[in-house]
Amino acid sequence: MALSRRDFLKYSGGTAIAGAVANGLVPGEASANERDNRLQGAKMTTTICPYCAVGCSMLVHSKDGKIINIEGDPDSPVSKGSLCSKGASVTQLVNNPKRVGKPLYRAPGASQWQEVEWDWAFDAIARRVKQSRDATFVRRNDKGEEVNRCNGIASVGSAALDNEECYLYAKWLRSLGLVYIEHQARI
Repeated sequence: MALSRRDFLKYSGGTAIAGAVANGLVPGEASANERDNRLQGAKMTTTICPYCAVGCSMLVHSKDGKIINIEGDPDSPVSKGSLCSKGASVTQLVNNPKRVGKPLYRAPGASQWQEVEWDWAFDAIARRVKQSRDATFVRRNDKGEEVNRCNGIASVGSAALDNEECYLYAKWLRSLGLVYIEHQARI
């Protein structure tokens, strides 16, 4: 019997489908069952992707204090459940053993970074912001007009903030008197 390439593909494809049906497997069902079993008992939280300014919504599943799954939110009007390759890889960003978990500080002139406590880092940042603001605050311009601005600090925001967080962040920056406020979604 002469079997053409086309016939070979038809017969082998038909055999594979018949085998799957005979075993009671529908394509995708096995992986869906495995996913559902893995997520059973997990807490689900919604968030947004930290990468670009599109704002794709994500479902984050956590169990025992550890993130076990991140996927697109099908109820999102922005992305309707789909994520780009960067968004789809966020789980690797979160569960990376090389991820820095504590603040690092490098003293002036030092060549090495050292781990510090969060309280120390927050206090140091607050102290330096106040020092810089006090040193560069301009109450009145050359014309004598009241301007109340800080020329010594600038801010570059990121897309990891949602609208509400951006609003609060901008209000805080303006309360400090900052005028150099920028937003770059791809940072």
